[in-house]
Amino acid sequence: MPAFLIMSKLKPAPLPPGAIVGGYRLIRKLSCGGFGIVYLALDAEGQQVAVKEYLPSSLATREPGQRQPQVAPDKLALYRLGLKSFFEEGRSLAQISHASVVSVLNFFRENETVYMVMNYLEGDTLQDFIVTARDLKQPRVLGEASIRSLFDEILRGLRIVHQHKMLHLDLKPANLFLTEDNRAVMLDFGAAREVLSKQGRFIRPMYTPGFAAPEMYRRDVPLGPWTDVYAIGASLYACMQGGPPPEATQRQTADRLPPSLARLRGAYSDRLIEVVKWCMALDAMARPQSVFALQRALSREPGPTHTAPTLVQRLRAQLACTLSGRRAA
Repeated sequence: MPAFLIMSKLKPAPLPPGAIVGGYRLIRKLSCGGFGIVYLALDAEGQQVAVKEYLPSSLATREPGQRQPQVAPDKLALYRLGLKSFFEEGRSLAQISHASVVSVLNFFRENETVYMVMNYLEGDTLQDFIVTARDLKQPRVLGEASIRSLFDEILRGLRIVHQHKMLHLDLKPANLFLTEDNRAVMLDFGAAREVLSKQGRFIRPMYTPGFAAPEMYRRDVPLGPWTDVYAIGASLYACMQGGPPPEATQRQTADRLPPSLARLRGAYSDRLIEVVKWCMALDAMARPQSVFALQRALSREPGPTHTAPTLVQRLRAQLACTLSGRRAA
């Protein structure tokens, strides 16, 4: 068996601590996914930043001690297509300034790949909150007022993204970050992922089951704001149910979403449940066609409003109080 085929089964090795890329000194690996590696780094002034390296594990590999990815000749064109999309995504995000959109400070080419430099955020993902609340077996995973406030904040940022002719394409609780300074921020946009999925033959592993709209599994239908709206609906569902909704491809044969939503009646308002059902319509044209339409629907039911700091502090206090009670017991 050729050596490359053996190596391609392994995840690409991260760059070592202390490595310098684009003038940034890498401190340690923060996370590693199917499309790249995120490092904690220091800039020239000693400020902490996050550096994301384009390194799709399905197309490239890298041995420990190497700096440049190794790409098989038959995958090179696809690798470069994703690299171009990743670079363009960085350039587009750098033009957006909004508290709920991750700030891109710099992007550059080096080591035959592309790096995106972002603000380093401290806090927890929405997924962390959901898992903790679910494990504590709370009657409701997150309260309705908190859910509405959180997603009002996220939707304000998403609306700006769409106005810049961009889509997120990977919205899910794991990519919604609640910072220590009380902001809700969208992370990990998926333009390169979407481009490669439409060109290659490995669509399904690209997306998180339950959060990807039906059209993301096809090549012959357009994507649009309604695609991100589906993922928002799925994320709302996860906040209420404590886990992802049924996968879109499964729903097309036997839709278990309506009975699952029906079980949430009483814990959440009928209007919020109907909003989730509207967002997650299998027919793309039956969903809200814009973030603005969804914002209007979420704001129709009156209730207490919370500032962003109150929201994040409320979530943290809710979980801390429950944990404290468990310890006392």
